[in-house]
Amino acid sequence: MKIRVGVSNRHVHLTKEDLEILFGKDYELTVRNYIDQPGQFAANETVTLKTDKNIKENVRIVGPTRKYTQVEILDIDKEYFGLNPPVRNSGDLENSENIWIIGPKGKIYKKSVCIIANRHIHINTRDKGKLKEDDIVTVEVNSTILDNVHIKIDDSFKTELHINKDDAI
Repeated sequence: MKIRVGVSNRHVHLTKEDLEILFGKDYELTVRNYIDQPGQFAANETVTLKTDKNIKENVRIVGPTRKYTQVEILDIDKEYFGLNPPVRNSGDLENSENIWIIGPKGKIYKKSVCIIANRHIHINTRDKGKLKEDDIVTVEVNSTILDNVHIKIDDSFKTELHINKDDAI
């Protein structure tokens, strides 16, 4: 099967409550551009990430708001931030890293929110064939073999492989 490849940079997903702490009461994210997964977008808004070791400004928020706040960094960010986040599926945050998130109106110290997202394929239910949710597969991209690619299946997904910027280099 040939599918589109999407590349992710570091970014943040926020709950409505955390968005309001960072940007103000009743704040709504604004769309910079839509991304390939239906309903999702890169917001115009950015935040600053801070650890005891370093700060990274202008980290993009991906909307819309979610049921959980999650910070996704890259493998190359670990030393910069002085963190060792686990490589995980989105939403699997237990015992992950802690980090400060700073916005124009406030800041929050979030515990167990920082991960490195694993390689995964969003697959629309109609395209799944024999694949099942949480299967782990190997894929070839331009003659490069990528192991440990997790399968995510949903009726709303557009079929697409997601890799981090680290893998795309």
